[in-house]
Amino acid sequence: MKRLILVGGGHAHLGVLRALAMRRLRAAEVLLVTPEPQLIYSGMVPGWMAGHYRLDQCGIDLQPLARAAGARLILAPVAGLDAERRCIVLPDGTYLEYDLLSLDVGSETDVSWLHAAQRRLLPVRPLGSFVAAWPQVLEQAVSRAGFRLAVVGGGAAGVELAFAARQGFVRGGIDAQVDLVASGPDLLAGHAPAVVARAERWLVARGIAVHRSRAAGTASGLLLANGEHLAADRIVAATGARAPCWLALSKLALDPDGYVAVDDAHRSRSHAHVFAAGDVCAREDAAVARSGVHAVHAGPVLAYNLRAALEGGAMRAYVPRACSLYLISTGPKHAIASWGSWSTEGAWVWHWKDWIDRRFIRRHRMPHDVTEPYHPLQESPYEHESH
Repeated sequence: MKRLILVGGGHAHLGVLRALAMRRLRAAEVLLVTPEPQLIYSGMVPGWMAGHYRLDQCGIDLQPLARAAGARLILAPVAGLDAERRCIVLPDGTYLEYDLLSLDVGSETDVSWLHAAQRRLLPVRPLGSFVAAWPQVLEQAVSRAGFRLAVVGGGAAGVELAFAARQGFVRGGIDAQVDLVASGPDLLAGHAPAVVARAERWLVARGIAVHRSRAAGTASGLLLANGEHLAADRIVAATGARAPCWLALSKLALDPDGYVAVDDAHRSRSHAHVFAAGDVCAREDAAVARSGVHAVHAGPVLAYNLRAALEGGAMRAYVPRACSLYLISTGPKHAIASWGSWSTEGAWVWHWKDWIDRRFIRRHRMPHDVTEPYHPLQESPYEHESH
């Protein structure tokens, strides 16, 4: 019997598990190795921070989904991978050999410039650690008058987290200041000027101070590039991503930034028995942003290709969309929509986002009718960079 190991319970592997629940593999053992029993859906975390959702509404229990797919769930992170020996190693020293491997472990937050902040620092990734720590931030803010929170990162994730934190403080009646530090002159780089203008207007309206400067962590906050010191009781790092460090010794072909190099079928460029999707990989033939929307839509293609690799068949290519929709919540039940040069905003945009998010959770929770046809275009069609 062949063994397929799915490493990571990310968005792409949700699609794989759902496909396997509809039609299991023949004569193959499937293992799902992931550190957490739940996938916290990143798209709903800002809404949870703002007080719009309970945490249990934002998660997908992986055990029932794995059981339906005929997969054995192993709750552990991966500490190493040897692609030549076809095995992964767990922190306790356990080696697991495989015939076919699929990686969907995401990326890590690059906090290299912020390390000096030490205990004040709260990286967004891994998301489970961030979610566990956020209630402690609220408790700290309640007990300290004039509490200051700095969010570092001027992309969609940083902007949305700053809005969410501010709303959470307001909702809790907490006296706190939120600062948004964008590492450079451009806020929401890559978005249309109209989107940036909308966000800037709401940042002012919500009382969030914006600092356009690179920042380095200090023992008491942040040192900005212009020499200004920004005091901060806690620092949320929504900065750029970096590849998991254990990939460097995996013997897989990696791109210059250390991510798994894959082809259009999301198969490793160097080892045909390894596939990867989501933030952990890099396409050489196409520019694919590291965000949840691509992992979600790559999931059905990955499921097809894993089956083809085990049972025989041609590979399919995942073709990323040329333009993606972003829905950026601004704290209360209000959001900004961004799609290419088009944008709009309003409470109806937030409710649209809420409908999409709830539907995504509902479609992947068990028990449900796994015989329902799987249409990836019905999955969450918008981008979130916070996961």
